[in-house]
Amino acid sequence: MLAQLSQVKRHIGLILIALIIAPSGFAQSSIDEKPNGFAMAGDLVVARPIGLVMTAVGGAAFIVSLPFTALAGSVSESAESLVLGPAKETFVRCLGCRVSGYSYKDVERRRDRKEQEAEQAALEAAEQQ
Repeated sequence: MLAQLSQVKRHIGLILIALIIAPSGFAQSSIDEKPNGFAMAGDLVVARPIGLVMTAVGGAAFIVSLPFTALAGSVSESAESLVLGPAKETFVRCLGCRVSGYSYKDVERRRDRKEQEAEQAALEAAEQQ
């Protein structure tokens, strides 16, 4: 039991070290909003699972720290740092992108396609008359 606890502590320590080192590595690299297949595959296989684990660990840490942060009046800052930040990086960032946020590319493409279809229908209706 004690050996398992030691291994768990070691794994948590390694994850925390990786999280501390990773942001500095991403900050030094250029922003690539048109990721290639390799970047997408790496993001899917490596970064997203790590982000999911960090969101879960952050959620647990947030719950544990909630009584203290509530007394200090910093619940929102704690929630942002421990839960919302990792969740945003995991679920809101496009696959392979380095900057989180919505790109709305699909929405824009769909709107453009509908506009083209409406113009085509209008031209066909004008030709029939």
